[in-house]
Amino acid sequence: MTSTPTFTAPDAAFVEDFRVMSQFGATENGGVDRQAATAADGEQRRWLTGLLEARGFTVKFDRAGNQWGLFEAVSGAPFVVVGSHMDSQPTAGRYDGAFGVLAAAHAAFRLVEKWAGGAASGKPKFNIAVVNWFNEEGSRFKPSMMGSSVYTGKLALETALNTTDTQGITVREALDGIGCRGDYDGPAASYCAEIHIEQGPSMEHDGITIGLVQSSWAANKYEFVVHGEQAHTGSTVIADRKDALLGAAMLVVAARELADRFPGVLHTSVGELTVYPNSPVVVPSRVNLLLDLRSADESVLAEADALLHQRIPAIERAANISVERNHSHSWPVTPYQTEGVELAAKVAADLGLSSKQVMTLAGHDSINMKDLVPTVMLFVPSVDGISHNEHEYTTDADIVAGLAMLTEVVNRLCNGVLED
Repeated sequence: MTSTPTFTAPDAAFVEDFRVMSQFGATENGGVDRQAATAADGEQRRWLTGLLEARGFTVKFDRAGNQWGLFEAVSGAPFVVVGSHMDSQPTAGRYDGAFGVLAAAHAAFRLVEKWAGGAASGKPKFNIAVVNWFNEEGSRFKPSMMGSSVYTGKLALETALNTTDTQGITVREALDGIGCRGDYDGPAASYCAEIHIEQGPSMEHDGITIGLVQSSWAANKYEFVVHGEQAHTGSTVIADRKDALLGAAMLVVAARELADRFPGVLHTSVGELTVYPNSPVVVPSRVNLLLDLRSADESVLAEADALLHQRIPAIERAANISVERNHSHSWPVTPYQTEGVELAAKVAADLGLSSKQVMTLAGHDSINMKDLVPTVMLFVPSVDGISHNEHEYTTDADIVAGLAMLTEVVNRLCNGVLED
């Protein structure tokens, strides 16, 4: 029988705020449905605004819907940006992204309180900005990591705002609908930090409390449109059919066969299929599908990508369809700055927290930010490695440890340790 940990008052307040935050968009099975710019997303953003403003932070929304909680301790100085995202998949866990935003807020609260107390270290060199990035998940609007892509100049603002969901609603309309499209440009950043659940089993398996993210896997993402011809499912001769869903299914199988060809070093998936007209007695005439390839080895990724595209002509012939190929977005294997990984390792050792270097297989907003400023990315364990699932879980002890870790990392970044 496991005992319930005893927390300090600040840690208990963090755990309670996490419980309250998890009620926005809560599902019956213990998860959340808080897709970008939905009513639930708007509700939790208003809640976060109140939480930040009550502690003396100024809250602003930028033109891409990113939410900023700003505390200026040094007039005119740039900001250490710390945060993650609060949007979710349709039926998702409570921890993915949201833990990182709330931990950022509570870390900032602790540091501001420390600065106000006239600590011996004096004022910091840099200010602090808590961020809730818009549409990191990409479940409602494509691509994922949209808000941070706009902030870092990787995606044009107008392109993002004109993107539509499956109902034809634009990002601009959706953000206006929840009152979260502002006119702020975002703060000038000096450094960035993000903490997240691992979304995999390795840390729990190894008994590690803090993951020091040293690099990301590379990824290629595509939107394929399979074009066929509508026909009657009963009366149309099989040989005459141009079944778009059959072609799409062949692409799904091709992607899985590639993963089996490169076991352990290549992950592939098709996470979304949109079938038209999606009627029980109609051969589908069009299927949109999102397919991604991921690997830590860029040569493997390139080979798998080439093999996938080489399969397409045979699929077109076999299913009597045509495949329209659209590149969605990609990112390479690129390391996080070594000095940031080393700083995090020192902090973990100073706090007595076990740590190891890890790679992130998933995409995160920090992947964009590390190309703009030195960035520290941290993980806490995921029980059984479950993520993007209502049963996603990280223990209270681990999220509290993660908060302590993030607080001290951000403290040292705000004090300019990496500039010494």
